[in-house]
Amino acid sequence: MTTLLGHRSLVQEAAALRAGTDDPVDAARRTCDRIDAVDPQVQAFVPEAGRRARLLESARRAAADAGGAGGRPALYGVPVGVKDIVHADGLPTRAGSALPPEVLAGRQAGVVDRLCAAGALIAGKTVTAEFAVTAPGPTRNPHHPAHTPGGSSSGSAAAVAAGMVPLAIGTQTVGSMIRPAAYCGVVGFKPSYGRIPVAGVIPNAASFDTLGCYATDVAGVALAASVLADGWRERGPAEGEARPVLGVPAGPYLERAGDEALAAFAAQRALLRAAGYVVHEVPVMADFAQIVAQLFTMNRYEVARAHADWFARFGDLYRPETTAAIREGHTIGDTAYEAARERREVFRERLAADRAAAGIDLWIAPSATGPAPADLTTTGSSIMCLPWSNAGLPSVSLPAGRAANGLPLGLQLVGPLGADEELLAAAAGIERVLNAAPGAMPPGAVPTA
Repeated sequence: MTTLLGHRSLVQEAAALRAGTDDPVDAARRTCDRIDAVDPQVQAFVPEAGRRARLLESARRAAADAGGAGGRPALYGVPVGVKDIVHADGLPTRAGSALPPEVLAGRQAGVVDRLCAAGALIAGKTVTAEFAVTAPGPTRNPHHPAHTPGGSSSGSAAAVAAGMVPLAIGTQTVGSMIRPAAYCGVVGFKPSYGRIPVAGVIPNAASFDTLGCYATDVAGVALAASVLADGWRERGPAEGEARPVLGVPAGPYLERAGDEALAAFAAQRALLRAAGYVVHEVPVMADFAQIVAQLFTMNRYEVARAHADWFARFGDLYRPETTAAIREGHTIGDTAYEAARERREVFRERLAADRAAAGIDLWIAPSATGPAPADLTTTGSSIMCLPWSNAGLPSVSLPAGRAANGLPLGLQLVGPLGADEELLAAAAGIERVLNAAPGAMPPGAVPTA
């Protein structure tokens, strides 16, 4: 096993760069070397002929402009991958599609502005499923190239998992952050809906689209969130804080997970109970099939309208999976859409009431239905993320052991709306329990090229 930048996590790498014990130019060079060595197999990054020259020049400017160690920003000199539906100046946005990039061009996204203000270097665009829907990109799972890395933030998750960058930006509409994190064995964080502004991001379904990030540990995503999210509240050390009460969403939702995921989830619950956590089973979402239908009514309606102009002009360039989603959206009228919106509000209120009545702080569930499928024509199922995305809740996926075939599994933690800081603080404690378990995947471990 090996990791990027001498086994340093994002937090360690950022600290070394801020302190001046490392140099942005050296970090950029190592990043390019790792991408050159690994990405021909993983294909996490959108190809860029002049990447090394561009990134080294950015690093030299950062080093020249840097003040003393005490005044350097949080992500000074850190190379970051950015999902290719997020506009970044100087890098064309292709969105995993065959449409002319000039048609898709737009103003640099606010999240990239925040990365740059925090001192980060944009290592490049990471591969996405076409328009962040379901048509897979070329990315392979770094743990086994015959398996999917998930979608639609496939490139971002794989880039971190393969040690090419210590931080990457993705988006989630239904399951596009959490599922790739689980499949690739990294930490993925999807904040509360709207916590990171999505201006400058090509929409999938605007009522759900949420920006998030990947790192190798919880501390890394917390560092990134602190500079990317609106109104982030810094917290002191979590040691000594009361453990959150955990809720298992029993019923038809949980039954959608596969046997291996459920067996691992049972073992994870036992570990947490042995570590002193209170875990309650809470029957919820008896009408889960209707919840699924409601979400996809809204999703497909919004996808179709987001692509109305482009699809009318370039419909023959869209891939079949995206075309099918758009055409399904064309069949959904305004009345059905508004009814679905109303049902979602009822669901959100009911889920919050169920949590409060059961006295739980966080929901826990498998991050995915099982390990990454051995099928590169699919990005896997998003069903284990669906209700939480529907409710706009913050969620995080933690690496949680391995399947029988050696591929990673994930544990998903879901907090109340707006309680992102509390979720990550609790996740750090649960991460320690999972990492101490026999057979746990070492934090930041990635396949050797």
